[in-house]
Amino acid sequence: MLNDLPHTEQKIFGSTLLNYVRRNFTAQRKKIARKLKNPRLMRIHFHTFRHWKATMEYHKTKDILHVKQLLGHKNINNTMLYTQLIRFEGDEYHVKVAKTLEEVKELLATGFEYVKDHDGISVFRKRK
Repeated sequence: MLNDLPHTEQKIFGSTLLNYVRRNFTAQRKKIARKLKNPRLMRIHFHTFRHWKATMEYHKTKDILHVKQLLGHKNINNTMLYTQLIRFEGDEYHVKVAKTLEEVKELLATGFEYVKDHDGISVFRKRK
């Protein structure tokens, strides 16, 4: 059945959607780089986001096997290429406490992570 389809491209289902997304991303990246007068933004590619996600996930979990599974790698050496084991500038946090459920919801919605309860008060933190 696939051989009966018209052969206008090498790929069976074409790549028009991917090409559209890539062109749109490139155009937006150029526009932002010009507006902010920062040519370094032109070095950002889709793969850059994959490296960033792997690095942040490793920093958060300290579990290279979790990152390997997240990226879908079969070989840990490939994961090591993506996970840039960089030294983060200390472990400095903003710390907040919550006494009510509404305060807890608000802190979680703004990116704070739960640490522990102490005398009926919930302690939260977020990286600076």
